Amino acid sequence: MANTPQAKKRIRRNNRRAEVNGARVSRIRTFVKKVESALAAGDKTAASAALVAAQPELFRGVSKGVVHKNTAARKFSRLTKRVAALG
Repeated sequence: MANTPQAKKRIRRNNRRAEVNGARVSRIRTFVKKVESALAAGDKTAASAALVAAQPELFRGVSKGVVHKNTAARKFSRLTKRVAALG
């Protein structure tokens, strides 16, 4: 257990940040799932529209520090290839 006031404050801060960051990661996953479900349905227009919506979310996660830059780039690249392969 934390003994110093600063350590107690850090615990409070870390809990708040974990909540915010968890919400951010969840939001990113939701956008990626929308692309994947459109791909599974074989709907290229919906998939490309969902991909356009997912791209800024992924890279916003990078700028906020919840997703690594290469992870976001890899996910976006793979999704883009799958959408392009539909047509």
